[in-house]
Amino acid sequence: MTEDRFAVEHRTPESRYVLIDRESDDAVIGEESYVDVGDERVLFHTLVSDDYGGRGLASRLVSAVVDDVVAHGKVVVPVCPYVKTWLPKHPEHADHAVAVRPEHLRAVSRRPR
Repeated sequence: MTEDRFAVEHRTPESRYVLIDRESDDAVIGEESYVDVGDERVLFHTLVSDDYGGRGLASRLVSAVVDDVVAHGKVVVPVCPYVKTWLPKHPEHADHAVAVRPEHLRAVSRRPR
């Protein structure tokens, strides 16, 4: 697996980040879905195709997403179970995350589908 094979792309109109396999016709192989609540980005769904499991790609996706969130002056709200588990393993991001509050869960439940 080469470093350049996989890329993360922010698709703002879709409120998601996608993980792309450049060696497979830029196929979307994963995603991180979110909703924004003010300056808080609520990450609620992480997915990587089963065909790509066991390669650390979910971690790579979440890392890129968190870096982008921080770069844009927002903070992470970890609703997704994977993100909740990932954050404590990466303490360098501790100052960029906030606890889930009821308004975050309401925003996720009201998002357009």
